Amino acid sequence: MDVNVQAMIFEFIGGLGIFLLGIKYMGEGLQKTAGDRLQEILDKTTSNPFMGVLAGIFVTVLLQTSTGTTVLTVGLVNAGFMTLRQSIGVIMGANIGTTMTAFIIGIEIKEYALPILAVGALMLFFLKNNKLSNIGLTIFGFGSLFFGLDLMGSGLKPLREVQMFHDLTLSMSETPILGVVIGTVFTVIVQSSSATIGILQSLMTEGAIELKAALPVLFGDNLGTTITAVIASIGATVAARRAALTHVIFNLIGTVIVVSFLGFYTIFIDNLQGWLDLNPAMTIAFAHGIFNFSNTIIQFPFIGFLALLVTKIIPGEDTAVKYKPQHLDPIFINQSPSVALDQAKLEVIHMGKYAIKGLEETSMFLNNNSQKNAEMAVQLEGALNNLDREITSYLVELSGTNFSEAERNNHSALINSVRDIERIGDHFENITELVNYKISNKVDITEQGMIDLNEMFDLTISTVKEAIKALENMDREAALNVVQKENEIDKMERRYRKKHIIRLNEGACNGAAGIVFADIISNLERIGDHAVNITDEVLGEKH
Repeated sequence: MDVNVQAMIFEFIGGLGIFLLGIKYMGEGLQKTAGDRLQEILDKTTSNPFMGVLAGIFVTVLLQTSTGTTVLTVGLVNAGFMTLRQSIGVIMGANIGTTMTAFIIGIEIKEYALPILAVGALMLFFLKNNKLSNIGLTIFGFGSLFFGLDLMGSGLKPLREVQMFHDLTLSMSETPILGVVIGTVFTVIVQSSSATIGILQSLMTEGAIELKAALPVLFGDNLGTTITAVIASIGATVAARRAALTHVIFNLIGTVIVVSFLGFYTIFIDNLQGWLDLNPAMTIAFAHGIFNFSNTIIQFPFIGFLALLVTKIIPGEDTAVKYKPQHLDPIFINQSPSVALDQAKLEVIHMGKYAIKGLEETSMFLNNNSQKNAEMAVQLEGALNNLDREITSYLVELSGTNFSEAERNNHSALINSVRDIERIGDHFENITELVNYKISNKVDITEQGMIDLNEMFDLTISTVKEAIKALENMDREAALNVVQKENEIDKMERRYRKKHIIRLNEGACNGAAGIVFADIISNLERIGDHAVNITDEVLGEKH
């Protein structure tokens, strides 16, 4: 038979493109329909590893990609929202959740792909209701998935006549490790295990590959899908890199176990196909689902050991910014309000130290343009927002209890301090955005301008440090220093603004650089104001 190679390749790559688009839109539609609260679901439901597995399954079914869930998990670990042990459960769940796509593909509705596509497209374009158009997006993705599969199937159909491909599948049957390598490499290239499994299902449906050769490729897909999380963890915290490595080890152990018993597993799946009268695509779906489910059951009791293993492989102190409060124990609210107040104060000081660190990272970013400093500053700002919410709600719960007059004053001062520290975070985030604008628009600040900015930055950081110290030790002298330094910041801002206008008039500095410079000193001046507010409690007066 004469095979039209061009038509075959075009149909295959076009089908693959539409298939990948389908998965993307289906995931986006489901995610938007469910509400964009996936991070919250993962954060709130991972109290123990079993709940983590369930959360991993649920989120992966919504996202339609285990990679998406794992990358989200790596992000949460990186941000200090989730511990390594919690993340392992989610990753295991993601591996089960991703099998859902293969089961969807196993449903024989290819011939209805185009009408499904049409319904989705019509809903997307003609329904102005947000919720309905999100459902339309899901339906459109669902139709694209099957249409892409149909095209891929047509492209792959002639392969069964190609001797070279026939020889390759024979080699994969005899040497399973070859199939594993092919599956891994292809999934790394396509960045989607669902796509590789979809191709396998198409090949099985067209009779171009036998189960014995298909199964090793399937296990390779599971290995290949871990690479994206590894890529996502590059440059992340130690804990995030550990979470990504856990995914690799978990899938690697599963693959080694199943390849060791490949003969038995092939016979089992072959018999299952007969018992349940499964079509070829559904046979692959069951092989994939049973493998991932069994792998989770086998390795679930060893989560602690897995965590220990990756900690040994990737040593080092975890530098993740902890988004969650360290000191707020609700038990003290009713039992001992005065202890609870002390705990809240400890947490406010902890928050203040994050604000100082954020300012330092922003200052470094201004001078070296390193995105690593910018990312750290943004992360710290996120932690400040979260701590603001947590500490404020803790203090609000505390407000109903019996306080002495002094404690009541402390309580209201802490509520105000939390707000001021959170606002400092907003200001250094503004500065980070201004520096990003400066970099992306190639804006040059004059040498004198940079000297002025650094001088004002140093004074602002030292003022905030002194304010937090004053609050921590109720140090009146430190508080008076803060007031003095803040006056100096105000004078500095006025002086530098004048100097800057002179530079503008002389043409030494352009308008864009002028705006960036003026906005940065304005944000620094506002940070000085918040530092003084923090010392109000110590001085016992308002400014």
